[in-house]
Amino acid sequence: MQVSLRHPDRVQDVDGPLRVDDLLDALDIAPHTVLVISDGQLVTGSHVLGDDASVEVRPVISGGSDSVPRCAECRATAVIEERRHRAAWCAEHYPDHVTRQVRRAIDQPPGERSDGPSRMFSYADRLLIAVSGGKDSLALWDVLLDLGYRVDGLYVGLGIGGYSTRSLEVCRGFADARSALLHVVDLADTYGYTTPTAARATGRGACGVCGLSKRYVFNRVAVDHGYDVVVTGHNLDDEAAVLLGNLLRWNDGMLARQQPLLEASGDNQVRRCKPLYRLSERETAAYCVVKGIDYVVEECPLVDGNTGQELKAALDLLEAATPGVKAQLLFGFLERRAAFAAGSDEASVTLSECEECGMPTVTDVCAFCRQRDRIAAVLPQVGAGVTT
Repeated sequence: MQVSLRHPDRVQDVDGPLRVDDLLDALDIAPHTVLVISDGQLVTGSHVLGDDASVEVRPVISGGSDSVPRCAECRATAVIEERRHRAAWCAEHYPDHVTRQVRRAIDQPPGERSDGPSRMFSYADRLLIAVSGGKDSLALWDVLLDLGYRVDGLYVGLGIGGYSTRSLEVCRGFADARSALLHVVDLADTYGYTTPTAARATGRGACGVCGLSKRYVFNRVAVDHGYDVVVTGHNLDDEAAVLLGNLLRWNDGMLARQQPLLEASGDNQVRRCKPLYRLSERETAAYCVVKGIDYVVEECPLVDGNTGQELKAALDLLEAATPGVKAQLLFGFLERRAAFAAGSDEASVTLSECEECGMPTVTDVCAFCRQRDRIAAVLPQVGAGVTT
């Protein structure tokens, strides 16, 4: 097909047939900046252009000489564009955008707390960030270090073969390059099991075993080493997917608790915060690329079948059609969360110390220790000389 482009005027031959969206992608043109006209008629992104079509790609954004996205800060050619922000940034200024979003999350967490801090944490607090080697946690650690917070890392070795080996190497490389402290807790060495062996022993899904184990270790290390806050890299996509799942199931208890800041409930628990909740996975990945941060790109090999992934995929479809819908869902809920919390029994729950490990629990023995007991029934080494 013959494609006419403007500013500067030129004609380009492109093989067809091709969808309009695919044509614009091949030409590196943002769809919202142009009209596509075929044989004198406007066509949409799903329209298929024949091999003999005559096509005009007409720019429609006022004030620009071409259709290349420009940096919102300096008008240089952008390296990333975010439709929900209606903005784009060059490599120099993009990290500033990410930092501003993290700063806003820290300084203005949603919800009103008459008996708690007005910020997620302060410069006086000692922070412990849970890092996995992935883009989110490493991007957040980098931002917090640049902002001057006292923040150390914690890596939990899950025993997932080469994936865990690579993840630990990346975390150590990041910490060493910044002279930062990294705590390492290996599940096999400390508790006598790996995620795969525990999943087989208990009959639970690997993600369930992993999540419970990590939450326990995060709090345990924070308490034992005197940290004030545990920080995690949960992003906008993560939180929106969890919210959607809880809404579909009408899980009132989880809805009442879902927020980026969870206060400590006792002396053996620390505050937990999610400063990335305003940023998408795409934004944190772009931050790592721009800043030259090495991270583990591959997904955990045990994640297949996780319901959260399916919910994310569903939200991705909605986001493609309506940019910003994930943020609208999550932020809108957080503004109204108090209504869910008011009708929940969460506030009346009394925590006590686990009879086995001393960590907080609503029963005599905490969920982590009950899980270990189930594993020990199948794997004797769990109970042999391994302590918490």
